[in-house]
Amino acid sequence: MTSLVPHDPHHGDPLAHDALTVLQPGFTGTTAPDWLLRRLAEGLTCVGLFARNIAHPEQLARLTEQLRKERPEVVVAMDEEGGDVTRLEARTGSSYPGNLALGTVDDPDLTRAVAHELGTRLAHCGVNLNWAPSADVNSNPDNPVIGVRSFGATPDHVARHTAAYVEGLQAAGVAACAKHFPGHGDTALDSHHDLPLIEVDADTLQARELIPFRAAVAAGAQAVMSAHILVPALDPDRPGTLSPAVLGDLLRAPESQGGLGYQGLIVTDGMEMRAITARWGLEEGSVRALAAGADALCVGGGLADEETVLRLRDALLEAVREGRLPEQRLADAARRVRVLAQWARDARQGLAEPPARPDAPGELGLHAARRALRVTTATEHRPAREPLYVASLTPRANIAVGDQTPWGVGPELSRLLPGTATDSYGAPDDEGEPLPRMLAAAGDRRIVAVVRDAHRHPWMAGTLDALVASRPDTVVVEMGVPQSAPVGALHIATHGAARVCGQAAAERIVGARASTPEPSGTET
Repeated sequence: MTSLVPHDPHHGDPLAHDALTVLQPGFTGTTAPDWLLRRLAEGLTCVGLFARNIAHPEQLARLTEQLRKERPEVVVAMDEEGGDVTRLEARTGSSYPGNLALGTVDDPDLTRAVAHELGTRLAHCGVNLNWAPSADVNSNPDNPVIGVRSFGATPDHVARHTAAYVEGLQAAGVAACAKHFPGHGDTALDSHHDLPLIEVDADTLQARELIPFRAAVAAGAQAVMSAHILVPALDPDRPGTLSPAVLGDLLRAPESQGGLGYQGLIVTDGMEMRAITARWGLEEGSVRALAAGADALCVGGGLADEETVLRLRDALLEAVREGRLPEQRLADAARRVRVLAQWARDARQGLAEPPARPDAPGELGLHAARRALRVTTATEHRPAREPLYVASLTPRANIAVGDQTPWGVGPELSRLLPGTATDSYGAPDDEGEPLPRMLAAAGDRRIVAVVRDAHRHPWMAGTLDALVASRPDTVVVEMGVPQSAPVGALHIATHGAARVCGQAAAERIVGARASTPEPSGTET
């Protein structure tokens, strides 16, 4: 019987096997396509999963089992930070607060416990590499892509929580990946769309950006993700992902030489991001990343087909033949991928108990979200007892977060106060300013205004100020970085937009008392 699969001239070639090994591609659908299973048999060692691949935990467990039947040591990776960035719960919102909420509580034991519980859920589903945590110091409050994904704005603070997260996650048998090296916190551009520039000197980098990454390395992080950012103090011409100075002279160099002494897996951020493709293209960018010292090429968030895998494989093979990519460099990269794969197998087998079933999470995430609340109360505030009107002032979501994950307090308030209504408002458009429409829709009901990084969006801040001036009893819930001064009769900063953050805020709005200890600070 004649096979319908086209002949592949590289089938059985050890070099092609290594070229496949260093790729971390994605695919579409909730079951593995035939082409992916074929490539796993030929050497592909890692598969990246995204929200499009996940319907529910049981389906995810079946999918990863399908992959392991073809290649038992396969590394299954996912971008599951918790908080705003969730793939496991993209349809509902995360059961765990994100980094800024955990950093606000500032209890490393809690951070470790949350990471461990999240890792346990991932491990049961068959995921053994989490592209998390973000070890970025969010030193620029106008950062459009990090923000609440960071543990905070000071290096030592971020470092201790990064280490705790790495320890908790890996104790559950899931490899951690500290990102985005050498630090994406001091940027005002999103590398999904453009090439950010960080203009600080080497001393500042050592004293700020690199501190959390040193902590991650000391904690045993199995992977570090490179950033598509240009840091002239390190390399004036090439972004971190393509720079031997960043990946080799800094990340790999011994500590005695000012480096981090890291010997684990270096994985790139998504190679299809505009910061790379707009200047070098996907294939050339991938060759340069591997030549610079990266070991694994993440691709598949936007490109998720067999053609992409073959394009990258063939580009690497051509670069080896032409002498632009040393064969030994490719072999070393593939070896590090296999080392990580073996670590993941050993870690899973070494667990005292098999990973727990992926049942609904317990109270830990909600407990953490409650502790992260910071509440400012005006004298005229009173707990809500009647149906409310929730007005969400909605900015455009960045690609890392995505626009498919629900956020806010509306669903929980509707459960607590039946009859509560919710609407979403964007920046002023052809329909005019949102405030008149908001007031008309609210009628006599008290308004709950939900915002996200109000300080970064002038239209949002202006609308909020006008609303509070018109309706002083307004409740304000800030679910981003709380940079602006609190306004409203009740102002709640959740430090993230996870589902549990919205639940915790809704409890406070109606006056429900949390069963967890109140944090110190501005809580009332």
